[in-house]
Amino acid sequence: MKALLLREIKSFFGSLIGYLVIAVFLVLNGLFLWVLDGQYNILQSGYNDLSPFFQLAPLVLLLLIPAVTMKSISDERKQGTIELLITKPLSITQIVIGKFLGAFILVVLAILPTILYIVILNPYGNPEGNMDLGSTLGSYLGLLFLMAAYTSIGIFCSALSENQIVAFILAVIICFLMYLGFDQLATIIKSSATIIEKIGMNYHFKSISRGVLDTRDLLYFISITFFFLSATVFNIKKIRN
Repeated sequence: MKALLLREIKSFFGSLIGYLVIAVFLVLNGLFLWVLDGQYNILQSGYNDLSPFFQLAPLVLLLLIPAVTMKSISDERKQGTIELLITKPLSITQIVIGKFLGAFILVVLAILPTILYIVILNPYGNPEGNMDLGSTLGSYLGLLFLMAAYTSIGIFCSALSENQIVAFILAVIICFLMYLGFDQLATIIKSSATIIEKIGMNYHFKSISRGVLDTRDLLYFISITFFFLSATVFNIKKIRN
């Protein structure tokens, strides 16, 4: 599996994809957080924290992660190499995990430079250094779990079609529904609003972002990731048969 993981990472950085993903993520966040006027501009918010970043990043990743994962398995199917990959001394589960980890590591590398935002903002509080680091670190942890769930959805959608564009669109739709769809549904069905909100990712992401780790939130994201990776394994087994 290690060889497959390294191959995935090399494939990203052997072309422009890896560098482009990192550059697009950083540029988009930089523009909205520091340059453009609006609700995400940190300088205009009047607060010494990164909450605008953690509101914006899930929306950017909602488009970026499907773009990263769309070719993971669909390209193997289109090129006819999926059968060759399955015949290697790896289980289908190991293949899926290798694909998942390759894409996940790339996205983690994309968010690592944003830690500089803490270094930039921390000295400018009143008093100096009053940034809530506990909440900030909790938000980063929540973002990692959210990224894992997004990536598992992207890998699953990539296994559904040989067409990368179809895989991308499906992944964006499912990620959007899982992150914001249930919040919108809760505003319509107000009698069961709390229950419906808890089904969505946004509720659990915001809960972790408060800096308090609740095992229910962690188990939620682990379950979502496990479900979609298991569904991917099941789908590839159907292809093999």
